[in-house]
Amino acid sequence: MAKKESTFLSMTLTLFLVTFLASLALGVVYELTKGPKALAENTKKNFAIKKVVPAFDNEPNTEAYRIASADGADSLTCYPARKEGKLVGTAIESFTMKGFSGLIRVMVGVTPEGVIFNTSVLEQKETPGLGTKMTEPFFKDQFNGKNPMDKKLMVKKDGGDVDAITASTITSRAYCDALQRAAEAYMKGGRHE
Repeated sequence: MAKKESTFLSMTLTLFLVTFLASLALGVVYELTKGPKALAENTKKNFAIKKVVPAFDNEPNTEAYRIASADGADSLTCYPARKEGKLVGTAIESFTMKGFSGLIRVMVGVTPEGVIFNTSVLEQKETPGLGTKMTEPFFKDQFNGKNPMDKKLMVKKDGGDVDAITASTITSRAYCDALQRAAEAYMKGGRHE
């Protein structure tokens, strides 16, 4: 059998065929994993909502609404939690870009009066062993029961009421910023009975 000589056209067609097949495979894998990925994200969000608001009997995801941040630069998603039709709390998905490693996303649960019920970290890329301590009870639980309108959500070093994480002041400030963003937006226009 004679060996076929490679030409520019045959190499181009081979490269196109390989690229097309790889793209097709990638598209198929994306479509197959899109549903389970969305389900996993929804489950994670529901778990965070349950952690930050009092017991409820509705589906907060189906009643979600968006509110503008106090500075109007962006918006936050709110999930109202109701028990027997009465609002018992609202979970607010907030964020800050001021973390040591950038983005920190948190779920902040507030009572109808605006008092913080609980908080939960949704996403962060802080330094392991330092900034990641924001998820530990000794830090995050100090916000529970606090009304951001009465307490300064700033670290004590900056004149606030929050004990910072040792050797991780930037992360502590960022966490406070995300909570303050949620509280201000809720008080400004996020209350939906």
